[in-house]
Amino acid sequence: MKKQNLISPVLFGIALSIAATSNAQSQVSPVEKGSIIFNAGVGIGNEYNSNYYNKALGTKAAVEVGLWQAGPGIITLGAQAGGTFSNGGAFDNYKAHTFIVAGRSAWHHGWNIKGLDTYAGLSAGAGFNQYSYNKNEERIKQNEVIPVFGGFVGASYFITPAFGINIEAGRDITQVQGGIIFKLK
Repeated sequence: MKKQNLISPVLFGIALSIAATSNAQSQVSPVEKGSIIFNAGVGIGNEYNSNYYNKALGTKAAVEVGLWQAGPGIITLGAQAGGTFSNGGAFDNYKAHTFIVAGRSAWHHGWNIKGLDTYAGLSAGAGFNQYSYNKNEERIKQNEVIPVFGGFVGASYFITPAFGINIEAGRDITQVQGGIIFKLK
């Protein structure tokens, strides 16, 4: 198993283990039942459909709604969209682009630090994959729809009650991304 493929399950397991052992009364969470949050960021894009990526850029935006209390945390459900874009690789003038639309669910947990939200979750959806390259002076181009599944962990720190910074890592649209988060409700 590749090193990058091990990162997501390990981070996901650590986040869930820490969250399960925490005390619910010490929680000060920005994400509550009924909250609507929106985050967007850029980072390192993931490789899809066994395409060789070189210097992949990824971007993602997600919206989630806090629906259920689950122990000391909140389960959210929402949607995300984004893409990965790269060029360079095994073939001459290789380019790959994947646009993703997916459902997303996460378990959010606040700690005894005002404004801090940590979370772990899963996503599933469809990817619209296109890659092209030159081979024997001919341009090869392939378009396809592929299933996409992801896992992620993240943390947000709300600078104000409605705005903060966000970082997320995993095997999702992006491997690692940084960005902003808004609490809309």
